[in-house]
Amino acid sequence: MLEFDRLFIGGQWRAPAGPGRCEVVSPATEQVMGRLPAAEKADMDAAVAAARAAFDTGPWPRMSFEERAEITLRLADHLVPRAEELALLQTDEMGAPVRFTRPSTAHVVRGLIERYIETVRAVELRELRQGGGGPSLVIREPVGVVAAVIPWNAPLGLILSKMLPATLTGCTVVVKPAPETPLDGYAVGEAVRQAGYPDGVVSIVPADREVGEHLVAHPDVDMVTFTGSTAAGRRIGAICGEQVKRVSLELGGKSAALVLEDADLERDIPKMVNGAMQNNGQICAAITRVLAPVSRYQEVADRYCAAVSELTVGDPRADATDIGPLVSARQRDRVEGYLASGREQGAEVAVGGGRPAGLSRGWFVEPTVFVDVDNAMRIAREEIFGPVSVIIPYATEADAVRIANDSPYGLSGSVFTADVERGIDVAGRIRTGQVTVNDFRISSHAPFGGFKCSGIGREGGPEGVGAYLEYKSVNLPEDAAGTRSERAGTVRRPGA
Repeated sequence: MLEFDRLFIGGQWRAPAGPGRCEVVSPATEQVMGRLPAAEKADMDAAVAAARAAFDTGPWPRMSFEERAEITLRLADHLVPRAEELALLQTDEMGAPVRFTRPSTAHVVRGLIERYIETVRAVELRELRQGGGGPSLVIREPVGVVAAVIPWNAPLGLILSKMLPATLTGCTVVVKPAPETPLDGYAVGEAVRQAGYPDGVVSIVPADREVGEHLVAHPDVDMVTFTGSTAAGRRIGAICGEQVKRVSLELGGKSAALVLEDADLERDIPKMVNGAMQNNGQICAAITRVLAPVSRYQEVADRYCAAVSELTVGDPRADATDIGPLVSARQRDRVEGYLASGREQGAEVAVGGGRPAGLSRGWFVEPTVFVDVDNAMRIAREEIFGPVSVIIPYATEADAVRIANDSPYGLSGSVFTADVERGIDVAGRIRTGQVTVNDFRISSHAPFGGFKCSGIGREGGPEGVGAYLEYKSVNLPEDAAGTRSERAGTVRRPGA
């Protein structure tokens, strides 16, 4: 049992504004594993006020980049030794098997920190441009106070993936973790204190949806970055649009795995199954629509179903477990509703389709595969967010691209083929934010985000860093050549 009586506000552990408490329930045992304060609107107000003061008058935006990078590296020094503890914490909070949380946590903690430092260091902050009437000095400045709203399916990684580019560019940040998985935020808060961030630069305040909306709508927040459902993203986007506030939205997906006729199924099927089922299917980019050519449909279905049938469902702390419980009873009910819908609309359950035998406790659903699926069915169009795949036949390559694009989403996807150049060509015709050839992967050095209802903006790489910077143009007189402004204006990077 983990118990906390404080909130991490403005870089300090502070007593909450009210007496309310919330409980974190293990999805594997259905037992309470943590208790913490229930943040109120007044707590968010305090966090935003601290962030505002730190940005407007504090040292953080006025430090050199290298000073900020040094403090950020100390963050890694305090998180890396806790990697095993943090992996198990995520397993206990959300049910993800340790074979998923261990490698992802080890990569996230050190890899993300070092990569974002390298990426921000390379960003051009000043550029002198010549033009009619005189030169212009183009400057990029931190956007200000950032509200980062985090989902429950990858709490540690997403806290860092938003906090790091925001703070390294000179912004201050208020992080709102999901109420289902708030405990990672306490670990990050402890590391922030130990690393020596100035007061007000980082606040981490778990809260429910109402208090989270209060944060999003706060007039002293300059930008909102959100990862989560498309429904919640629409609401956040509407608030930010009304206030003309900067916003980045990484939302849902219903991504397709296009299996071309020349694909090597022995090599590729395990990658497809991993791309659909890892983290218990609770990944926005999961490739849960498998598009198979009619000529090889039965072979694809047989191999795919055989691979899914071999997945081990059980205790997420066990090394052998592939599929753990879903994050909550509500999420299990949602997934079971889609299982019923698939049957009602005429799809055939080839594997799974219910709750696993012998697991009377925990919010488990069997890994499930539907065959004979039409792309118009709900199970093919809506994000299920569970261990459920559908296999859809197609007639020609053009037909496969059409089906892949016939979706309200456009977040991710894969193309499996023996010809990489052909895979690149097909990838170019899919309306989606990322495509992987012959695998499933999300790369933090490349921009990640979606087309259509999968979001606005990008995370990762220099494109993701750019979201936290504003452009300012300083137009100079024609005779400014040779002045200090010009000398400083030749391309400058944070580390220069």
